Amino acid sequence: MDELERLTGELVGRLFVEVEASGRHVHLTREQAQRLFGHGLTPERPLSQPGQYLCRERVTVVGPKGEMKHVAVLGPERPEGQAELSLTDGIALGLKLPIRLSGDVKGSPGITLRGDKGELRLPCGAIAAQRHIHLPPEEAEKRGLKDRQTVKLKLLTERPVVFEDVQVRVRPDFAPRAHIDYDEANACGFRKGDLGLICP
Repeated sequence: MDELERLTGELVGRLFVEVEASGRHVHLTREQAQRLFGHGLTPERPLSQPGQYLCRERVTVVGPKGEMKHVAVLGPERPEGQAELSLTDGIALGLKLPIRLSGDVKGSPGITLRGDKGELRLPCGAIAAQRHIHLPPEEAEKRGLKDRQTVKLKLLTERPVVFEDVQVRVRPDFAPRAHIDYDEANACGFRKGDLGLICP
C-alpha cells in the first residue's frame, strides 16, 4: 500500500498543480513606499512564494473613472512599481489593461496610487496579470516543462474549464503554484485547494 501511495503521489505531482486566485494588488519600489507611507514596507504574513509577503500597508488605486480603496501591497520592494488588476477592475477604473506577465509594464497605462502619507503617479504599470504557473527547476524538469513555455491548464473546479495561454515560469525560488485572477476564479467556481491539470 505504501508503494501504491508513493506512486500515486508522484503521478499527481507530475500532472497537477495547486491553483491560487490572486486578487488586485500593487508592487512598489523602496522610494515609492517611502513617498506613500513615510517608511518601507511592513510584512504582515508570508505568501506561498518563498520570500514574498502581504504588507500591512494598503493603497487607493485611482483611474480616470473611479478608485479602489484598501488595495493590497505585496513585498518585497521591486525595481519598478506596478498595479496588477483584473480586466473588470480596469473597466471600473476606466482603463484598458494589457494582459502581461508581472514586471512587463512597458507601454501599459499609467495609474495614480494614494497612501496615508502621500500620492504618486506611475507613468505606466497598470496591467492584468497573465495566468501563469510557478515552478522550481527540478519540478519543471520532472514535468518536462521549460521557462516561458505556454501550456493549457484544466481547472478541476465546480465549473471545470480549460485555460489556454498559461505561461510557465521557472526559477529556483519558486514554489509550485498556478495563479489566476479573480475574474477567472469566479468564472470557474474556484475554491481554495482546487487543482489544475497541466496540458502541454
